[in-house]
Amino acid sequence: MLSMNKIKLGDVLDFKRGMSVAGEFYSNEGRYVRLTLGNFTYPECGFKFNTSKEDLYYTGTIRKEFIMKKGDIITPLTEQVRGLLGNTATIPEDGLYIQTQDVAKVIPNETKIDKRFAYYLVSSPTVKKQLDAGSQQTKIRHTSPDKLKDCYAYLPELNTQNKIAKLLDSIKDKIETNNKINAELESMAKTLYDYSFLQFEFPNSEGKPYKSSGGKMVWNEELKREIPEGWCVNNLKDITTLSLGGTPTRDKKEYWGNGKFNWLNSGEVSNFPIITSEEKITRLGLENSATEYMKKGTVIISITGNIRASILGIDSCANQSVVGISESGIYKKEYLYPAISMLLNQFTKISTGNCQQHINKKILEESKTLTPPDTILQNYYLKVEPIYNAILNNAFQNQELSSLRVFLLPLLMNGQVTFKGKSYERQ
Repeated sequence: MLSMNKIKLGDVLDFKRGMSVAGEFYSNEGRYVRLTLGNFTYPECGFKFNTSKEDLYYTGTIRKEFIMKKGDIITPLTEQVRGLLGNTATIPEDGLYIQTQDVAKVIPNETKIDKRFAYYLVSSPTVKKQLDAGSQQTKIRHTSPDKLKDCYAYLPELNTQNKIAKLLDSIKDKIETNNKINAELESMAKTLYDYSFLQFEFPNSEGKPYKSSGGKMVWNEELKREIPEGWCVNNLKDITTLSLGGTPTRDKKEYWGNGKFNWLNSGEVSNFPIITSEEKITRLGLENSATEYMKKGTVIISITGNIRASILGIDSCANQSVVGISESGIYKKEYLYPAISMLLNQFTKISTGNCQQHINKKILEESKTLTPPDTILQNYYLKVEPIYNAILNNAFQNQELSSLRVFLLPLLMNGQVTFKGKSYERQ
């Protein structure tokens, strides 16, 4: 039987909180980028570049100890999305990122614990459950370095730790490869959209780029720019249906728990595409609240806080800070999503609110949207639909790989599965 020791994380790991950062020193350019909760991949672990904010640079005074090095492990101390506490990420490069107060640096005692094993131990279901139970119960939940240190776990010997870490790293590497592929595919899809609907270089009747081949352009007063002759402009509500979410009362347990309907909060809109939800509601919860059932393919936008857009890869409901924009006739997600994404900066500029910025559903409904002829859209879909399908397939594969890792982690850590040569053996 595998030798295991029950330990507190504080016996083998230290957790250091980052520095307080003053908003007056936030900037759109600079030398150092401040870490935020948006740098954690969710629901699987990993590091991602935060694209939801522009003022990510910090120009204030920074102590050397808070400048992160490549390979440093971090974990969040604040939870904007349920289940984020306990996630881990690895800093991708030296001397660029600074550690902020919502992020803890994980410092392993490498005479007792393998560094890569520490990455997985902190994010293990065993630790995450303890953090969930012990987190400060506020609207946005928190933990602390001391609470992290007090979590219990079982620790195998160093040699076994190293083997476990290598196996889990191979799964993590595949997930990160899929993420990189999806980033390239999304960039490719955006280029196709821009080429057709911003540069107006869609193929004309001779198969040549429309605008550069002399296609007729006319001034449109609503958009304040030229558009191809014969194209129209409509309010978003004229070409699709918009729905606003809602939250079933938390006082009734029969609305939550073992429900079968996915339910999203606005923080989960940071994921693209959305293929899972942290919470579910029951049919009673759906029928007795303002939330609406949105089908796979719906474009959703968070209208509170960070204004972001995404696409549903699953059927889901959402809270009142999320608006769904349904596919309708010729207007599919592959056109609606990039069209809405182009408006996000504009929405952010006109958002209001003292504590938390927001826009309302009416602003979305009355947004001016270019509506090309059906034939142009059909030709565009032929090119772009396979790209979006590949993105969705990769996301679902990552979900399966992440589930496999979650399944294997406790089995490996408690000795139910052990290593035998180059294979694995179930106890």
